[in-house]
Amino acid sequence: MKKNFKSKTYSDAGVDLDAAAKIKEKIMHLTHPTLGKNVFSGAGGFGGVIDADPKSNFLLVSSTDSVGTKQKIAEAMQIHNTIGIDIVNHCINDILPSGATPLFFLDYIGISNFNTEIISEIVDGLSFACQTSGISLIGGETATLPGIYHDNDYDLVGFIVGMVERKNLITQKKVSKGDVLIGLPSSGLHTNGYSFVRSIFEIDNNPTVLNDRVPGTSESLGEILLKPHRSYLESFKSNFNFINGLSHITGGSFNKNLPRVIPDYLSVDLDLSSWEPPAIFKYIQSSGNVTDEEMYRVFNMGVGMIAIVSEDNASVMIEKLNDSWIIGEIVKRVDKRGVNFLD
Repeated sequence: MKKNFKSKTYSDAGVDLDAAAKIKEKIMHLTHPTLGKNVFSGAGGFGGVIDADPKSNFLLVSSTDSVGTKQKIAEAMQIHNTIGIDIVNHCINDILPSGATPLFFLDYIGISNFNTEIISEIVDGLSFACQTSGISLIGGETATLPGIYHDNDYDLVGFIVGMVERKNLITQKKVSKGDVLIGLPSSGLHTNGYSFVRSIFEIDNNPTVLNDRVPGTSESLGEILLKPHRSYLESFKSNFNFINGLSHITGGSFNKNLPRVIPDYLSVDLDLSSWEPPAIFKYIQSSGNVTDEEMYRVFNMGVGMIAIVSEDNASVMIEKLNDSWIIGEIVKRVDKRGVNFLD
């Protein structure tokens, strides 16, 4: 992979991860006074955890997110059902780190006009993903907002609620020095980094580039970019008892998401030599002259979820998850870095 030369950055595409981190800190400060004694965790984690009934053995876990500008690829390809699958699976993956299984899902579609075909395709994807995961799509909102959304633009947001048995809640306290990190592959970019990709390939101005074949594959750029976000529910729902931590490698990639699930006094040694990033990431990097540092800061690089287990349980988990591999280990933190990238 190319190194040490002037390159395109995520900030060039209009997304400033550092600014995003600062505003999230501000939001956490502003929302803290709203957190009652029944809140186990609020903003900052992957999912909010609340004790809705002290007499119950179960806690509720919730999360919300959007598909981001992946919608622009769907619009250019005129394929909208996969976007529905994306948002359901993304939200499922955001409550898994608490050890939760999903109960129900709601959606929000903001659109410039009531385009029956587009809305029906989106909901078809939502329904398919919910049925596949055994959860109910119990409601939602479709808002027509001309002047905010234009032409065929739309926004798709998902809301999920799941539950976890009180004694099985996964927290940072379970993670210890010497624990092993086990990676599971992504199905592609999932739902992050699309503004960067659109900028690199100038897709908004030249959507025909989506028909170009990605080197090293038999698929077009558009086909790979629209691959649905993988759900890891089936991988983990019967294996939570082996898990000390789970990190969904989503927006902000490794630097942001691994520190969210480990104590402040620990860090991660991530072994970059343990896997080969899929061809799509190499194509993005070479096309945009992107540095290694920026690639691993923005994209999942082929890793969609990382499980943290004790050294004794590592071989058991590798056997149970046949598409997994050891990707690193938990170490004592010696500086401000939460993740150490090792070649």
